[in-house]
Amino acid sequence: MRALVTAVVYFGTFLSIGYVAKRLLDRWMARHGEHLNEVQAQGRKGGGRRDDRFLLGFWYRDR
Repeated sequence: MRALVTAVVYFGTFLSIGYVAKRLLDRWMARHGEHLNEVQAQGRKGGGRRDDRFLLGFWYRDR
């Protein structure tokens, strides 16, 4: 039972911090007139070319 409480506290804290960070980032981006699609487009190489890369243990393909 103690392990379950520890896991809930650990993961609950992690998820809470992530949720708050996402809300703050969304608010900041909306205030500055930026959208995630625009930011991602700026980072792409060669204008919209699809790119395969290895991300967090999985192959990721840009859309």
